[in-house]
Amino acid sequence: MSRARVKPQPRLAGRQLVILTGLSGSGKSTVLRAFEDMGFYCVDNLPIDLIPIFAEIHAAGEGDFARAALLVDAREGLQLEKLPPLLKHLKKDHPVTLVFMEANEDALLRRYSETRRPHPLGKNYSVRESLRHERALMEPIRKLADVVIDSSQFNVHELRHFVTNRFRNPDRRPMLVSLVSFGYRYGVPSDADLVFDVRFLPNPHFVPRLRPYTGKHPKVRQYIRSFPQTGEFLRRIQGLLTYLIPHYIREGKSYLTIAFGCTGGKHRSVMMAESVSKALEKRKYSTKVVHRDLEK
Repeated sequence: MSRARVKPQPRLAGRQLVILTGLSGSGKSTVLRAFEDMGFYCVDNLPIDLIPIFAEIHAAGEGDFARAALLVDAREGLQLEKLPPLLKHLKKDHPVTLVFMEANEDALLRRYSETRRPHPLGKNYSVRESLRHERALMEPIRKLADVVIDSSQFNVHELRHFVTNRFRNPDRRPMLVSLVSFGYRYGVPSDADLVFDVRFLPNPHFVPRLRPYTGKHPKVRQYIRSFPQTGEFLRRIQGLLTYLIPHYIREGKSYLTIAFGCTGGKHRSVMMAESVSKALEKRKYSTKVVHRDLEK
């Protein structure tokens, strides 16, 4: 799988040009609207032959659009074959960032089923065949991407949040990390990439004064942290994630789900998800916390 990488690009007096492309159904329109909300001058489906002209106007500072985003996709048909050599030429002189959107086949098929919209290449093919044809057509472009975003596990709001954080704050790392707490009695989250069992930690459930509270309460956090194995585990987990996450990013992952499980999903797992989230935020990763079983 190709890398989700961020290549250094030259800056011309703070000007920024994003070319957005990728697979149909992967969320390109959502991302383009996110750019527009951030103040980018956005153009949907600009013909490929006009991109060099637009880039020259942008670089020259003509027009009131220091930051611009152009969407190019399968609607261009065979014209897309012109895009890879054009991009290589543009990047020599312009601050271009190529963002490529994708998702796995199951996610794309589900989205097409929900919207019932035809695929741009689908006049003579099924949706599945069209998606596979499009993926092959777009692969040379994907290889040139500065940022690859796999939207398979994003909902619309999470995708907007990820893109906004990434491009409004250039120092943010290109990944959204979801920290999930859960109770083993209710089953392991099916979408978890990494699962850590924290049932080895002392259980506040058996302390009568703490039982009514959750792992978000200061008294519960203090109790769990009072044991040396808690601090040791947190240090080891943070070290492991600091090592792993950059490798996931290089392999093209833009969304990572890390699950922490205890017996009921109310105390230890909650405290761990919150603590690891704060540690990752300090390292400039975007995070969200989900307590799956807190209300059960």
